[in-house]
Amino acid sequence: MIHKLTNSIRWIGLAGLFAMVAISCEREVSDDAVLATFPNTAEVYTDNPVGLTDQFFESFNPAEGYNPEAFDTDDTEAYLGSSSIRLDIPAPNDPDGGFVGGVFSDRGEGRDLSGYDALTFWIKASRTAVFDEVGFGTTFTGERFATKRFGVPLSTQWRKIIIPIPDPSKLTQESGLFSFITGSESTGGVGFTIWIDEIKFESLGTLGQYRPAILDGDDITQEGFLEVPFQLSGLTQTVNSESGEDITVLASPSYFNFETSNSEVATINETGLVSVVGIGEVEITASIGNDVAAGSLTLNVDGGFNFAPGPTRPAEDVVSLFSDAYDDIPVSRYNSFFEPFQTTLGGVVQVGPESIIRYTDLNFVGIVFNDVTFPAEAVQPVNATGLTHLHLDINVQEELQPGDQIKLELTNYGATETVGSFTITTDDLVSDDWASFDIPLSDFSGLTDRNRIGLLLFNSEVGANNPTISTIFLDNIYFYTE
Repeated sequence: MIHKLTNSIRWIGLAGLFAMVAISCEREVSDDAVLATFPNTAEVYTDNPVGLTDQFFESFNPAEGYNPEAFDTDDTEAYLGSSSIRLDIPAPNDPDGGFVGGVFSDRGEGRDLSGYDALTFWIKASRTAVFDEVGFGTTFTGERFATKRFGVPLSTQWRKIIIPIPDPSKLTQESGLFSFITGSESTGGVGFTIWIDEIKFESLGTLGQYRPAILDGDDITQEGFLEVPFQLSGLTQTVNSESGEDITVLASPSYFNFETSNSEVATINETGLVSVVGIGEVEITASIGNDVAAGSLTLNVDGGFNFAPGPTRPAEDVVSLFSDAYDDIPVSRYNSFFEPFQTTLGGVVQVGPESIIRYTDLNFVGIVFNDVTFPAEAVQPVNATGLTHLHLDINVQEELQPGDQIKLELTNYGATETVGSFTITTDDLVSDDWASFDIPLSDFSGLTDRNRIGLLLFNSEVGANNPTISTIFLDNIYFYTE
């Protein structure tokens, strides 16, 4: 029978996380003091959860589309023993949520996993499909050593899945033992079932050819600006398995050791954030343990940031989403974080006394100004029935290629949801400089209503999973009446 865990499932909203504050005090330490150690328990879930919290599956926030009702255990299917984890993957329009995702956390203060080289588990599905994202190192208090594998192919037969640990020596106290996000995109929106069993950490001894990378292994050279930070992305570790398969995981910056060739031009912290502090040229490189990472970032810094032209329209004619020239309306977030398929990083960054929006790894990203999930913090959509245009300034931070584009989409959340789109082509954009756009709202094809506009989406993809432009600056985003 299917065994319902009504008391073992809970959800935690990501927006409700508390900041962790470290408080230190001086005390006398004996020369004989011994550093604290933590259990090295390997098992996470066999027939039952092993050393996990009572509510061992913690779902991501249902308000963001995650479906806690889709998680269960099953006494009729198992790779070994008598029970397995069962995920009933919902259709996208399921009223309880169109995705399944959450974490398994250690009951105590964490585990010493430094003696293992991989997390492994067995998995099968009711049909061929893809498991979108799975890994470990994620908790609701942070993900310092988060490790994620994407696009795991599923079969109707049990298969063993390996998630390599990028650097086991770092994991001396880890609480995030298993995490996942998946939906039905690979099946065209058709729901199906996944079973997972025998989740544990192992010392396989068969993994080799460790090849870390930053920036997806690319050597990138670009212009830098004083006080404009740069977040390193594309941080991965690739290993070769006993079967000859290369396995690549997304690795947290905390696994890496970062180096700057000139600290008077740029510094970098353990999160991979580059701070530009002086004029000149600098190269940023990295390694994991003794393995040098492929990829590098070279910044040529000549001076301060070239800001977009200042708006001159009267404030009474403007409804501003983002601009230092006007009072902005309340906005839920400047990076929509539409998981699991959005890759875009970034958001608002401060540049001296002003601010801009910077997106990297752009495929699509939304500015959300329609969130009534929490009434005390409710953000209302824009009634644009009396407005005529959308203005924005875009600075593309890379060489433009034929076919590059950015498609803008406005979503109106009225009685019937409507989406209007307008495509900006490479002919209208400029590399390393600002291009200003004043787009009539009537040019957004499909936007039949304008009374509750709550989302502005930027999409650089041509077709599915084919982004054309990676890094952009944005400024002065507002509706107005002409």
